[in-house]
Amino acid sequence: MFDMAIDKVLHSGERHFHLQLQWRSEHRRVVLLGGSGAGKTLTLKAIAGLLQPDAGHIRVAGRALFDAAQGINLTPQQRHVGYVFQDYALFPHLTVRQNIGFGLQRGWRNPRPRVRHPEVDQWLEALHIEPLAEQMPHQLSGGQRQRVALARALAAQPGALLLDEPFSALDPALRQALRDELDSLQRRLQLPMILITHDPEDARQLGDHIIHLQDGQVLREELAGAPGARQIRPERASASSGVPHVRSALPVAT
Repeated sequence: MFDMAIDKVLHSGERHFHLQLQWRSEHRRVVLLGGSGAGKTLTLKAIAGLLQPDAGHIRVAGRALFDAAQGINLTPQQRHVGYVFQDYALFPHLTVRQNIGFGLQRGWRNPRPRVRHPEVDQWLEALHIEPLAEQMPHQLSGGQRQRVALARALAAQPGALLLDEPFSALDPALRQALRDELDSLQRRLQLPMILITHDPEDARQLGDHIIHLQDGQVLREELAGAPGARQIRPERASASSGVPHVRSALPVAT
């Protein structure tokens, strides 16, 4: 399902951050859990094609999205993954309907206001936001914006769904309601999903395979229902040399 070996060094002035991780999973619900600076968002951006690793590979459902050794680096559009950004990244000048339909357009043209796509209507109904179709993003609550961003990601029928801290800006009651909604939706669609969060409750409810990140590396992994977490102490090895540091000691999570 997911096979990741990502090596990326980022520089900012005299400081640098080394994202160096490898993990595999046959589960459809993977959660990357860690605090600020763990490398969660960088990992998600690399999978989506918004950040190019220096070395390694990224495979989803057996399809290579990136492979440094083979010279493969698909564009974000070619990867067919839906991405829900932490701040939702809705277009402020487009209505809810146009925002959801944006991913269905060829090129970067804005969807015309009066053009109706069946896929847009489907997700407006599925996420209970039909009454909001002609509203603008600034007129929406946080929970409504989250639903619109999720509908936009799903309307293009992606092969996988990536979610960057989707509940972090919501109050506790709404956070739990939307966790339940996403949980039910993913189970119904059976869509492969990677969610990143700093909240253990997100991981508990939405993760069948939980990968703990710290300082750009995999710290340990947990499987839902397993008696305990598998502890991993990775070696400092480069993905360009095959990143041998994790899997030699850890069976693939299935």
